[in-house]
Amino acid sequence: MPELIDLLRQNASVARVAEYLDGLTHDERLRALSTTTRADQRALYNAASAAPALTLDFFVPSGTPPRAAVHHKGRNSLPLPAPLRFFEKRFALPEDGSARLFGYNEGLTRSWIGPGFFVAVPTAGNLAWQERGAVVIDYFQVPDGPVPDGWPRVVPNGKGLQSFVYDGTRDFMRRVSKHVSIGAAFKGEKALDHYFTLCREPGGA
Repeated sequence: MPELIDLLRQNASVARVAEYLDGLTHDERLRALSTTTRADQRALYNAASAAPALTLDFFVPSGTPPRAAVHHKGRNSLPLPAPLRFFEKRFALPEDGSARLFGYNEGLTRSWIGPGFFVAVPTAGNLAWQERGAVVIDYFQVPDGPVPDGWPRVVPNGKGLQSFVYDGTRDFMRRVSKHVSIGAAFKGEKALDHYFTLCREPGGA
């Protein structure tokens, strides 16, 4: 069986990559995603333009109650020590029933960078954004209502060291497989050529 990086370096279609990832266990998917370089993640993001469009219920499955956290294991392509490339994005439905998700970043860096709160929304209606991905994780916004119990206190992204990482940033998301998505980071409207994979945990939370 080929490895994920073999498929990506052979320019396999996103459908073939999805078939491969869907055939793995959750732990096997995480191991496969952990082998990708920035070039591999760039290739995956580009290939994922042909995948079905994401919807918010990819990140928080239908039927999940408001303020119930759903965790997605992430790995980015930043030039950091290997342990610092791993993180989680945690998502939840707001109580007001609006078509958006609240979320923040959890990982080894949260204690000194900050939680990086965001609001995830569909990009429909913005043609330039739609081309980048059907859902945007928007750090220009932070939750303006109750968040799940146990989450850190909501703070603006312009406060503290997190301003260097999250402030003015948006991540545009594309579907890869049933559990996996790929994001591309933008600072304002400028592509940063940095990417990350997310893998939804079984059972949602």
